[in-house]
Amino acid sequence: MKRGFVPHADSLIAFECAARHGSFTRAAEELHLTQGAISKQVRHLETRLGVDLFKRVRQRIVLTDAGRLYLHDVRSALEHLTSATRQVMSFAGNADVLNLATLPSFGTRWLAPRLSRFVAQYPTASFNLAVRLRPFDFAKEPFDAAIHYGEPVWAGAIAERLFHEDVIAVASPGFRDRYRIDKPADLAPLMRLHQSTRPLAWRQWFEAAGVETDMAFQGPRFEQFVMMAQAAAHDLGAALVPRFFVGEELADGRLVQLFDTVLRLPSAYHLVYPEDRTLRPVVSAFRDWLIGEVSRDPPYGSDALR
Repeated sequence: MKRGFVPHADSLIAFECAARHGSFTRAAEELHLTQGAISKQVRHLETRLGVDLFKRVRQRIVLTDAGRLYLHDVRSALEHLTSATRQVMSFAGNADVLNLATLPSFGTRWLAPRLSRFVAQYPTASFNLAVRLRPFDFAKEPFDAAIHYGEPVWAGAIAERLFHEDVIAVASPGFRDRYRIDKPADLAPLMRLHQSTRPLAWRQWFEAAGVETDMAFQGPRFEQFVMMAQAAAHDLGAALVPRFFVGEELADGRLVQLFDTVLRLPSAYHLVYPEDRTLRPVVSAFRDWLIGEVSRDPPYGSDALR
């Protein structure tokens, strides 16, 4: 990229702020500049681009079509720059920063409650955790490792299996009692909640329970287990969830396990990382700790790592 082709950051910031407020004056107040300075920065930017970004209508400024299009990309670029700056600043005085991408429900319900144990073993460690739902290119993303659910396949990375999902049927006590759920077949005509990435789960659960039904796919879909568990706890319907995701709800009675039938899904959770990342001590230490944590306190018993 040629340096002369990229507008000055001050002009981009002034443009974004003015567009967000719809006012040079309010942008000037936010950026602690004069109204004239903001107007000058925007004029320089328009001259550089060769297009008008705003229409001046009496005391107001209104984005042109070109301005709206440019604003979308400028805002995204500034957000990426802000994020990158904060991430680099996290290294100040500390080289042991682990940049980890995790699945949201796994990170919330299993990983986050255990991180203090890792820090106790590795007190110089620090974390940058972010959510990623799908595999990405480690060469293009600023992560040292990721938590992945599925097959042990990730381009350019090693995948180490942590554990499978054992899924159980749960509902609120009120939902169970209202519909007098006594046997697995009772669930067939009722509201059942589905996880969008596990579309076959209810059909597989009914098969495991010995129930024939043509209604296994009916019911609302949720992208995250945490959201689905909350809906189930508030009487929306029965849900299939990994047992370790709802330990708190089962313990305090917000949810109850409906039957002993447990569905072991073939996919598993994995820790994935490029081989060269293990040269960083914090990554190697986290890998060893995570595998040890699963062995010491497995979600479903001693077979978690088999």
